Amino acid sequence: MEENVLPENSGKQPVTPRTDDEKQAVLNRLKRIEGQVRGIQKMVENDRYCVDILVQISAINKAINKVGYTLLERHTHHCVADAIEKGEGEEAIDELMKVVQQFSK
Repeated sequence: MEENVLPENSGKQPVTPRTDDEKQAVLNRLKRIEGQVRGIQKMVENDRYCVDILVQISAINKAINKVGYTLLERHTHHCVADAIEKGEGEEAIDELMKVVQQFSK
């Protein structure tokens, strides 16, 4: 495995579990994105103009990135902050930087 690549499943749990409201907000966004993807599938099936499809793909990319940034922010405020308070900040910051690099590719 490449040095800057994170495992698909770290086996870790959030330091502070997500609230029901946080979970629901993320799930709602993901369900909207899922609907957008289905819409693009129909556009392809209906032989829609390429630019129209590409515009929708761009919207999905922005939406999924927003979900990712929301999760990155929560991770930083909870998991990374907790690790720093416990004196385990270096490892948590290294992990955070790897995920930021992976996320921004």
